[in-house]
Amino acid sequence: HVQLVESGGGSVQPGESLRLSCAASGYTISRVFMGWSRQAPGKEREWVANIDTYGLPTYAESVKGRFTISEDNAKNILSLQMNSLKPEDTAMYYCRRCQNWSSGRCTTWNWGQGTQVTVS
Repeated sequence: HVQLVESGGGSVQPGESLRLSCAASGYTISRVFMGWSRQAPGKEREWVANIDTYGLPTYAESVKGRFTISEDNAKNILSLQMNSLKPEDTAMYYCRRCQNWSSGRCTTWNWGQGTQVTVS
């Protein structure tokens, strides 16, 4: 049974940092396509960062240079280091794992319950 549990959210001021963690169980995160998404009130969920099966990261333009995605294979934890936070980063942040891959894209994701980040 795959389970993703996020933690590390909170309320911070602009310019400060937070580190989000996603504890995975039921599978090994190594060589699995995973990522982070976020959803602000009244907005659609948007992609933030991914890490592919080779450990290579990609980022949305809005967070590039400020956020860093990483994985600790020994602890089976996916992390998102967020620096220089802005008010527009305020959102619920979700960890996700690709369950099914087809035709070069992920077609089914597993999701965590989310952790709230507020920057003000």
